[in-house]
Amino acid sequence: MTFDKKAIDAKVVESLPFSHRWHNRFHLEMPFGLINDPNGLVYADGTYHIFFQWNPYGCEHKNKCWAHTETKDFIHYKTPELALWPSDDHDKDGCYSGCGTLEEGQVKVLYTCNAKNDGVRTPAQRFGRLAADGSVEKEDIIIPDAPSGITGHFRDPYLFHRGGRHYLVIGAQAEEEPLRGTALIYEETEAGWESLGEIKTRLAIDAPFGYMWECPNLLKFGSHDVLIFCPQGLAARAHDRQNLYQAGYIAGHLSLDAMELLQHTKFQELDRGFDFYAPQVFQHEGRHILLGWMGMPDRDEDYPTKTAEGEGWMFSLTMPRVLTLRQGHIYSQPAKELRALRVEETPVDIDVDSVASAQAPLFDGSEAILDVTLGEAREVTLTVEYGLEKLHFHYDRRSQLMTIDRTGLKNGGKGRRTFPLYAEKHLAFQLFIDRTAVEAFLQHGEEVASLLVFPEKNIRPSLAITSDAPMESISGRIWELDAFRFEA
Repeated sequence: MTFDKKAIDAKVVESLPFSHRWHNRFHLEMPFGLINDPNGLVYADGTYHIFFQWNPYGCEHKNKCWAHTETKDFIHYKTPELALWPSDDHDKDGCYSGCGTLEEGQVKVLYTCNAKNDGVRTPAQRFGRLAADGSVEKEDIIIPDAPSGITGHFRDPYLFHRGGRHYLVIGAQAEEEPLRGTALIYEETEAGWESLGEIKTRLAIDAPFGYMWECPNLLKFGSHDVLIFCPQGLAARAHDRQNLYQAGYIAGHLSLDAMELLQHTKFQELDRGFDFYAPQVFQHEGRHILLGWMGMPDRDEDYPTKTAEGEGWMFSLTMPRVLTLRQGHIYSQPAKELRALRVEETPVDIDVDSVASAQAPLFDGSEAILDVTLGEAREVTLTVEYGLEKLHFHYDRRSQLMTIDRTGLKNGGKGRRTFPLYAEKHLAFQLFIDRTAVEAFLQHGEEVASLLVFPEKNIRPSLAITSDAPMESISGRIWELDAFRFEA
């Protein structure tokens, strides 16, 4: 496969602005091809750099390249361009995920090179440097292959610092029976990058905690360390792990001497929706900022944009979220910069002492912040209506369970997601509703859910709130949201 950066970049420019009614307005995506993992997130000289995986030649998981964009405010973006692509024997079968860093004022990336020869995968880790023409200049390989005892599934390096020293954590699969997911740490030394071994946890005491751990991030929140990762192969349970693959975290205290995450929490999911995977987090001015992939591997049939008019496209990135850690649990909030998207405000202030329903119109892009004082209601349903098609958020106060139900939509993935959520007197929603992307922040970010919907008809949605008994009140605001702006 030949990758002509100039021609591909020109095609992106020619394809903007988006015209299809399923293209999102304030979620990053491409006009054609398949995108997935956000990569290389780094802040440099007043600019946020965002890389992400991209196949510019189709909607299949192959031809793995990296696209790049940048922004100063998460509202105005440089038109995305091809930045990194397979070009030699090390990465001929794909430039897989990695991270970004700033070195002497220069943006650098670290990624996994994928090469397959006679059915044998050789994963190598390599740095690259962002050049003036928007491409990544590849540097030397720092880790040439997986270490002993680890299969060829050895990828997604993430750089972190402790005590003035440089480390990376990398996802892996232990070569055991049954196969076991794990994460390894490497330390930078004068002799190069040396393996310190696996991070020990309590997750795999009785049985492997999945057969592969992808996309690890190691974060510091005060005195606590958080390992974010994506385990594959976990069995679904009644109220969690309901997606094909999971994205979550454990919080504890990392000892690099013992190579163990001590006193850690149980595994908790970062997002309760249908379409969230491979998050990456970077830190700037005390904020931990997350971007995730709005999609799910190996569920291509859930995404009808693949066969939309023209060449088709697949997937989006989430909006930027700011993470905080409280009592071992991560709370998520939309980045404050996104408030600049607000155009027109509609106040919501409804006294519903004798009424068990309320309605409000929405826009092509909307943000709704609503506080429901439950009153006598034991079951409350917030519904996003696309004509006869409906997306439900149903809360049962007795069982303290939230259910997201998209079985009432004709196109795309279906199903329900049910998870615990505590609300005594008040139920708080913050919803971002794009043309297909929906992000819901519940109980002030205690839980968040990302999902994609594909309404059959090109109509503006509306919002309805109903309950089994009179609610006390509904208050809040609804905003019309502007679109991201792409600039040369």
